[in-house]
Amino acid sequence: MPHSEQKVREPLFHIAKRDSIVWWKAWLIRGVVLLAALVFAGLVSFLLTKENPLRIYMTMLEGAFGTQRRIWGLMQNLAMLLCVSVAVTPAFKMRFWNIGAEGQVLIGGLATAACMILLGDKLPNPLLLLVMIAASVAAGAVWGVIPAFFRANWQTNETLFTLMMNYIAIQLVSFFTYKWSVPKGSGQVGVINRATHAGWLPSLGGHDYLINIIIVLLITFAMYVYLKYSKQGYEIAVVGESENTARYIGIPVKKVIIRTMLISGAICGISGLLMVAGTDHTISRDTAAGRGFTAIMVSWLAKFNSFYMILTSFLIVFLQKGATEISTAFSLNESFSDIITGIIIFFIISSEFFIQYSVRFRRKEAAAS
Repeated sequence: MPHSEQKVREPLFHIAKRDSIVWWKAWLIRGVVLLAALVFAGLVSFLLTKENPLRIYMTMLEGAFGTQRRIWGLMQNLAMLLCVSVAVTPAFKMRFWNIGAEGQVLIGGLATAACMILLGDKLPNPLLLLVMIAASVAAGAVWGVIPAFFRANWQTNETLFTLMMNYIAIQLVSFFTYKWSVPKGSGQVGVINRATHAGWLPSLGGHDYLINIIIVLLITFAMYVYLKYSKQGYEIAVVGESENTARYIGIPVKKVIIRTMLISGAICGISGLLMVAGTDHTISRDTAAGRGFTAIMVSWLAKFNSFYMILTSFLIVFLQKGATEISTAFSLNESFSDIITGIIIFFIISSEFFIQYSVRFRRKEAAAS
């Protein structure tokens, strides 16, 4: 029976992982992809609204930078998102998938609100602020260390564990929001200590949000130094690469996991403090506003570099502010702003693919043969 040999055809292209890429090429790729995102989003905008895409983008700029109030609002939102992003970074660098930042922020905010409501008329303001800081840090740290303790000792799934902790935090906030509601039964706490401002973070230079921004910048710088230059930062990186290697060279893996999540949860607690005492002056189940999940994307896009997170946080907040202004200016619903934001973010995320991988086409000689 004759043998028939089948010739295997080489595919037209294949994907190969890059060994490395110089920093300027990586940023060039990001720039080209961002430009493509703006062009595509502009085309979609034109098809849906029949408006000039340039006018739409000018509206986005107006929504973010149109007035001094809008600029300060953008900087405040940037600071809050950046703070949560910095908080989740050590856990993610350790390959501990902390999806519970939303709950850790909420529980820190709840502890802050409790101090403001229960102790606002009993303690002098400086002492009250110290108690609020301690309570929010402790609450966030406890909420972060519970899943870490189970993961370190019994290898539980931290993704599901931290996710479930979010729902517990949301229900606790809902319960106490109803309990503290003003008027009773309204389900809303309202502005806490409106008359006395007890527990409110002070304004600096007449700007209410400036102290939040300064605190977040200090935390960002401290986290960069901690992860890059400290012994504990080195241990986090090694555990993230391989727990077995970490054990082999004498790193106490369980201790590192628990310690790292204590830090991560504590910073989330500070985020809750800043949102309640420095921004909203109230508490609700929407206080975190999804930042705990958005922060994951910010941290990954910045490659766990705290300073790069300033840029990625700015981009996300700018898109959100600008897209909301588009919806208002052109009498569209919020879905349109979500569409534009989603398109641009999708392109930005896809740029990381071209940085990590290259597409190689079939050689002409092989194609000819």
